[in-house]
Amino acid sequence: MREILFGRYLAVNRKNLITALACGLLIFSMLGCGISNHLQSITLSVANTGPNAGTGFTMYPGAPVQMYTWGIYSSGKEKLLSGTGLKYQILSTPFGFAETGTFGDPNATPPQTVQLSADGQLTPITPPACSFVDVATTGTTPAFQTTGWYIVTATYGGQTTPPGAVYMSTEGLSATTTNPTGECGPQPK
Repeated sequence: MREILFGRYLAVNRKNLITALACGLLIFSMLGCGISNHLQSITLSVANTGPNAGTGFTMYPGAPVQMYTWGIYSSGKEKLLSGTGLKYQILSTPFGFAETGTFGDPNATPPQTVQLSADGQLTPITPPACSFVDVATTGTTPAFQTTGWYIVTATYGGQTTPPGAVYMSTEGLSATTTNPTGECGPQPK
């Protein structure tokens, strides 16, 4: 009879032990689901209000433009990044720029026509340049197409953003029937 009680005692303890382990495992697994918050990716943006505002930065005469970098976390949270771990760079060779504008040496450090500060501010500098051409063939309203841009990126936490583009609109185009005011690219509103 003692043997039956001893076996029954172990069975009850085994059941409680298994239940306790199952509950502990469930709680541990719930902590790992949805609560972990590691940086998944980073992206450039023209706005400090969200990461999906675009990555095309247009430079106008005397008007600096701020770049923003957003972190996308595994929890789905989007956070504006800043601080010493965030680095911006202009790639040394711009794409295009053959058709319009004066771009000087595109491999200069820093690149000519635009300077980039450590905090991501782009400032147009001399010589002026235009990254657009008017492709309109009729009417008096221009239709702009880009002809070149500088490529910019940011790095943070060992990750690099997809490239963004810096378009120059600091030099006017020649006046034509389709562009009577000689604008360079879409004008700010």
